[in-house]
Amino acid sequence: MYSNHTLRPVTSAPVAPVPSWQDAALCAQTGADFFFPEPGSSVREAKSICGRCEMRSACLEYALDNDERFGVWGGLSEKERLQLRRG
Repeated sequence: MYSNHTLRPVTSAPVAPVPSWQDAALCAQTGADFFFPEPGSSVREAKSICGRCEMRSACLEYALDNDERFGVWGGLSEKERLQLRRG
């Protein structure tokens, strides 16, 4: 039995490449729990890790460019990044 249907390959949605700085960032060696804490929890540990990271400025730039609204990025919390954006 033959079919008139043409088979087409199934493709997945394109995946954005991981920025190169992320592989070298200290957060890559720790759990995400520090950087995305439950509401009302402390971000002190995340900020401490960010403070020692050489990729901090690249991380913050990425967060601001991509409007990251949750978690600690580049050593700043959501509220701090919002204040920075508003100037």
